[in-house]
Amino acid sequence: MKNILVALLLSGMSLFALTVGEVPKEVTLSGKNGGLVDGKPWSSSMLKDKVYVLFYVDPDKKEDNEAFIEALHKKQYNRSKYGSVAIINLKATWLPNFAIEQKLKAKQKKFPQTTYAKDKTKYLVKEWGLADDSANVVVFDKNGKVLYTHTGPFSKEQMEEVFTIIEKHL
Repeated sequence: MKNILVALLLSGMSLFALTVGEVPKEVTLSGKNGGLVDGKPWSSSMLKDKVYVLFYVDPDKKEDNEAFIEALHKKQYNRSKYGSVAIINLKATWLPNFAIEQKLKAKQKKFPQTTYAKDKTKYLVKEWGLADDSANVVVFDKNGKVLYTHTGPFSKEQMEEVFTIIEKHL
């Protein structure tokens, strides 16, 4: 009986996880859940018409993806075909929200082609099954389907794999 309960719990958890090849359920960050740096809502329905790389990051783990981000910037993909979104998991850190929000506003100004958003309640952890207290990367195709997911630091081989996937779908 115990094994059945564990299997049911695990299968239920997988219902919320992102699946490569599928469009995830639509989520919106707004109000108490967060939103864009300017306070407007952010919706996953915006992840269409371009290949998007979405970063969902605990501020304490931002270094995990720095090498990948630097390599991604060097690629200089055509912004009419490629977009990037950075969503910060504010609930995953001890840092005060106002300090992180100030940094996000500065980053939005410095990198206007990247969309910056805040998740104040771990909403994407709950709704999409993204890893909490970590650095997540999700690549979407032009139709909003998941092409690739990754949690934590990248190896050089994993970076090359992601770049190949992006370039194939641009």
